[in-house]
Amino acid sequence: MADQGAFERATGRNLEDDSGKPRYLRYQRNLMLPHCGRSVLEVGAGTGEFASHVTGLERYVLTDVDPDAAQYMKQRFAGRPEVEVRTLDLDEQPKLEQPVETAMAINVLEHIDDDATALRSLSRLVTPGGTIVLWVPGYQQLYGEFDRLVGHVRRYTPETMRSAIQRAGLTVRLAKPVNFLGALAWWAAVRKGGSNAPNKRLVRIYDRFVVPVTEATEKVVPAPFGQSILGVAQVPAD
Repeated sequence: MADQGAFERATGRNLEDDSGKPRYLRYQRNLMLPHCGRSVLEVGAGTGEFASHVTGLERYVLTDVDPDAAQYMKQRFAGRPEVEVRTLDLDEQPKLEQPVETAMAINVLEHIDDDATALRSLSRLVTPGGTIVLWVPGYQQLYGEFDRLVGHVRRYTPETMRSAIQRAGLTVRLAKPVNFLGALAWWAAVRKGGSNAPNKRLVRIYDRFVVPVTEATEKVVPAPFGQSILGVAQVPAD
């Protein structure tokens, strides 16, 4: 059953509240889109912030469990013929009339008790040999009050990400930490500072000054630890 208000409960933001992180969203896109095919399903797309600057796809299916979020995206992307918007719940054996080359989930898997089953359900929406691209919170040491309030069951490591992918019967193509400087900022604000909601002013400062340094640094030196884990799974070809 669709869950009214799920977007706000999962993010701590309402539908009209801009995240204030344009550089961070660009950083995410630069890391995730190279692993995507020409047709993409995004699960838990929220207000479509990530999708708003994604171009060149043949088909882009945006979904959220929250019908209000889906309605918001229908209006936002009304002029984009390649975009389809619908509600979708991974707990309800979702189906697509035509599968996609890539399924993408940003900050979704950590909300689900049985992550391997969710990945297995997601793989059924992807063409054989296609990919599932995942972005999840990293490292249980960073778990704080904000995580609890928005319903995070866990934070991941590369090892636990690999485990979830393999238990779903998929092949691990990538599982690595990203955003090392963001992890330090999160630890200071949430673990040490006890923050239970993002400070909008600090978020904008972080986006303007820290994210560009993070992106430039991680192109040269792999992050040993990070605020997030980037994972890529491949669906069996047969």
